[in-house]
Amino acid sequence: MRLVAAALVLAVGAIGWVAAPPPDATVAWAPAGSAPVHPGVQLLNVGAQCTAGFVVVDSGHIFLEEAAHCLSIGTPRGAEGDGCTAESLPLGTPVDIAGAAHRGTLAYSAWIAMRLAREADPDLCAFNDLALVALDPRDYPLVNPSVPVWGGPVGLAPQGIRSGEAVFGYGSSELGLGLGVLAPRQGQSIGDAGHGWSHDVVTAPPGTLGDSGSPFLDPQGAALGPLASIEVSPVPGSNGIGDLARELAYVRAHSRLRRAQLATGTEPFTGHR
Repeated sequence: MRLVAAALVLAVGAIGWVAAPPPDATVAWAPAGSAPVHPGVQLLNVGAQCTAGFVVVDSGHIFLEEAAHCLSIGTPRGAEGDGCTAESLPLGTPVDIAGAAHRGTLAYSAWIAMRLAREADPDLCAFNDLALVALDPRDYPLVNPSVPVWGGPVGLAPQGIRSGEAVFGYGSSELGLGLGVLAPRQGQSIGDAGHGWSHDVVTAPPGTLGDSGSPFLDPQGAALGPLASIEVSPVPGSNGIGDLARELAYVRAHSRLRRAQLATGTEPFTGHR
């Protein structure tokens, strides 16, 4: 059983990686050590706190990943939901981004895209949980795509991850009480779900409410995907991680963001040390 919403409601080898093409030359990243906007910052929308995933670029525009279920309507954030039928806040919904001087806006939601496409594949309906928040161009100089602590991503993991391999994540749930020591997490994959659309992982500490969308890297530092769910079986406390390669392919096929691609980090991956 999976709890889809991990939002906090407030009162190349066998696995390999594919290097993402460089973003447009107009994008100049802020230094990683001082950039206030990066993977893992908090996002706030309509009473729900979630966590930003990897940075995505398209034609000179910059986006932060968010879990689509964080913007759901009528589906309890903490209960199972079907992304093909669940209602979502509309595109253009403002999103508060920690560290940014201006609000971002919802530019893409897999839940909206699947409903419009009348998607019927049960694996996609259950696990395609990606949203993209467009940053205000005035905030572009504040952004760095590197994952704090771990560095990377070095590219995109196109083939998922094998059971037993290491994973590295970074979350920003308010349940962490601002303790930075709880933000980085490390663990291993324990298998797939949805024919590869989701990857189950166990980490210390585990992802919890408010960590939805947080970025996870594979053993080589490639972007595996965003945290999407808290699992209660078969391994209580494990998390479901979306498959970013598949989710971005869906973005390109079902939205105007035809060139959406992962922005690679400026900092080297250090998780393998």
